[in-house]
Amino acid sequence: MGNPFKNQFKRDLFDEEHLAVKENFKRFLEKEAVPQAEEWEKNGIIPHAFFKKIGALGYLCMPVGEQYGGAGISDFRFSVALNEACMDYGLMSLATDMSLINDVALPYFLELTNDEQKSRWLPKMVSGEYVTAIAMTEPGGGSDLAALKTTALWDGQDYIMNGSKTFITNGINADLVLVAARTDIEKRHGGISLFVVERGMKGFERGRNLDKVGGHGQDTAELFFSDVRLPKGNLIGVENDGFRQMMFNLAQERLAIASSSLSYTQSAYRWTKEYIVERKAFGQSIASFQNSRLVMAEIRTELEIAQIFIDRCIMDHVNGNLTSEQAAMAKWWITELQGRVMDRCVQLHGGYGYMTEYPIARAWADARITRIYGGANEIMKEIIAKAEGLL
Repeated sequence: MGNPFKNQFKRDLFDEEHLAVKENFKRFLEKEAVPQAEEWEKNGIIPHAFFKKIGALGYLCMPVGEQYGGAGISDFRFSVALNEACMDYGLMSLATDMSLINDVALPYFLELTNDEQKSRWLPKMVSGEYVTAIAMTEPGGGSDLAALKTTALWDGQDYIMNGSKTFITNGINADLVLVAARTDIEKRHGGISLFVVERGMKGFERGRNLDKVGGHGQDTAELFFSDVRLPKGNLIGVENDGFRQMMFNLAQERLAIASSSLSYTQSAYRWTKEYIVERKAFGQSIASFQNSRLVMAEIRTELEIAQIFIDRCIMDHVNGNLTSEQAAMAKWWITELQGRVMDRCVQLHGGYGYMTEYPIARAWADARITRIYGGANEIMKEIIAKAEGLL
């Protein structure tokens, strides 16, 4: 994938400590991840053991307190720095897996678990021994989380879980799966609870590692639950309060998607700039053609605007001021920008842009999902409209 150019986009988001973490992680990725990335793509999964290597660096679940083996650092900018380091090398699959662990799943384990549950799960999450996943989406369900059909009904001794989930990131690798299930079949929003299903539980089965358009190095699976017995100690939070609990971390999830999407798009811009400067047609550099210059100028400007916006949103989040509509704005606008830019970069590469040996082709395919997961962009617009009093 080649060494990335130094980030030329002006920003004041990071201090020296964030930059040091980012550069240290990039050195690790260059040595340990980049040489294996093609194999991950072929196999459709990052080896489970690789997360132990990241955990040994201290870069998994950094907000976890020292009593559970973590660093006790809750600054979201460190997670942004790690995700950006992955995207600098075009490692979207690894960035997706890490963001799911650090940005999406971890807050549930931190905020909703009791001391016994924290002691049981957090140390091995920090070390990378336990990989996490979140299972909310169901076949035919899409973004309608209130329509869940998976049930976990109390039989007087345990909860008995039955149902299925699909499109589950880390579904194959996961040791701990946070599952949303209906505990009261008479209620809609008010009858949902959250459970941790652990690897090896009887009746918990994994289906296919799904064959996707992009993100080939990252496992995405179907999960099946057939009379899975869950002790009360695997319920997290309050019974029947799951729908509200699922909502509390969505802003951070969407912000992480937006931030990573922008970083990947900046990498695509740098790869394209390098290509058109070196590539010649009709006896001259492609970069010298007026259309190439104008397209690159437009992209550069849009990325600068996006960087300022996303950095402001990140700092709002760090300071506890990010709203759900701000996160929705960032998610839909930047992922739409990503799609437009990736397409234009492929065009500037010509036929080579359609060849998967070039990183721009893989980036173009990888980018399509960002407008769908974390809540489809149509849902993002509804959130914004509702905040404006239009619903």
